Amino acid sequence: MEIATDTRVKVLIVDDSAIVRKILSQQLSLDPGIEVVGTAPDPFIARDKIVALNPDVLTLDVEMPRMDGITFLSKLMKHHPMPVIVVSSLTPKGGKTAMEALSAGAVDVICKPGPSYSIGQACTELVGKIKAVSKAKISRQAISAGETPNKKLSMTETTNKIFAIGASTGGVQALSYVLAEFPPNAPGTLVVQHMPGQFTTSFAERLNRECRVHVKEAQDGDSVIPGQVLIAPGGFHMLLRRSGANYFVAVKDGPRVCRQIPSVEVLFNSVAKYAGANAIGAILTGMGDDGAKGLLNMRNNGARTIAQDEASSIVFGMPKEAIACGAAEKVVSLSDVAKSLIELATE
Repeated sequence: MEIATDTRVKVLIVDDSAIVRKILSQQLSLDPGIEVVGTAPDPFIARDKIVALNPDVLTLDVEMPRMDGITFLSKLMKHHPMPVIVVSSLTPKGGKTAMEALSAGAVDVICKPGPSYSIGQACTELVGKIKAVSKAKISRQAISAGETPNKKLSMTETTNKIFAIGASTGGVQALSYVLAEFPPNAPGTLVVQHMPGQFTTSFAERLNRECRVHVKEAQDGDSVIPGQVLIAPGGFHMLLRRSGANYFVAVKDGPRVCRQIPSVEVLFNSVAKYAGANAIGAILTGMGDDGAKGLLNMRNNGARTIAQDEASSIVFGMPKEAIACGAAEKVVSLSDVAKSLIELATE
């Protein structure tokens, strides 16, 4: 008789709060597909338990005693790369720190349970992310995707094109790579990255320091202009609108679409409607199917479209769904996304 292999995802929880460790352990253990193999109150104990327990996924707080989470994460990614999900508070300081952790190699970030974010919501989201990233390809190559590329693209002239980009798990690193290649006069760009509120502010600020284009968190009524990237704020949808020849964005509250807010689907559908053939859409690494049908809608309305390939995606979920439904005109490696966008804009 064959012995069944345990296919549960093994998780190690690292957090200095005993209450948080207990809550996460209890809630995650309710899912039959997850096994919490241990917890650790600080990075030193976590290091020993990683060696002893060989977890598939690590959840990590960023503000801990003895060694901060970012220093630990940098060491971990150098010596023992593995999928790490940051579980952080929603404070502005925490948001900035979480961005540093993502830059250091964490694949995703969620908020700790709090007054506006229930334990049920947080743990349901965390379960999905744990399962999605458990098979993620974490390596030195994947980590370096967030570093500034060596080559810089240029455009001979500014066009009236619009770039619309959607990403989720692994997207922080991917977007950092892509946007750092944009020339200063790149077409106005709209980005939806699945991320909680507060974190998108820090993310936009960090990108603005790294890129030659101006990057900011979108506000309702912002114009879409060459040389500027608008990041959808966490907890709100961002839609393209048009007044005469001028494009601007609407930032609106609303229900989740494809289980997400902000939703790539919402952005892409609005771009299909108001920009049509003037748009180029790109769907990058991420779990789920958000944006796949919206990208198809863009293509059907004359837009050019691309999807990130499986080999360079940390999680090949959203691009896979877009490719499967015929939404992607081109499938390219992360290293070629910016180049492909610029080429399509200048054709």
